[in-house]
Amino acid sequence: MGAVYFYHLTRRPLEAALPQLLARSLEQEWTVLVRGRNPRRLEQLDEQLWTFAEESFLPHGLSDGAEDPRHPILLTAGTLALGGRDCLMAIEGAEVDPAEVGTAKRVCILFDGTDPAALERARDQWRGLTKEGLEAQYWSEESGRWEKKAESAPAP
Repeated sequence: MGAVYFYHLTRRPLEAALPQLLARSLEQEWTVLVRGRNPRRLEQLDEQLWTFAEESFLPHGLSDGAEDPRHPILLTAGTLALGGRDCLMAIEGAEVDPAEVGTAKRVCILFDGTDPAALERARDQWRGLTKEGLEAQYWSEESGRWEKKAESAPAP
């Protein structure tokens, strides 16, 4: 069973943090589904991922059908199923089903620490997922590097 990692973005925007987390996932040879709520925002991230660093390449695509399984990183709006992918990264308050945590190696929830609505949504997700007995970790970049600030053990 996987775990849920909450990433509280306080120093960097999503555009800076997401590529680093995606690169680490690919180093683990994981396939990743990035689930957002706003198709336009995902199009912007798609463009940004092509150019985030000169020395890096993050193979990815926007979900649109037949070619989706070929993309190591797939960006989608809505509730596209994990579909056998190793990791789910939920952004902008996208839904995470507790059953997905059980099938993924890792579920990451990234949220903007400067947005009160995003903070409240992340708190709701933490309460809901831990109530289901799932392991969860809360990470903050407040100090300038990622530090684990809280952890909820899985139910026996």
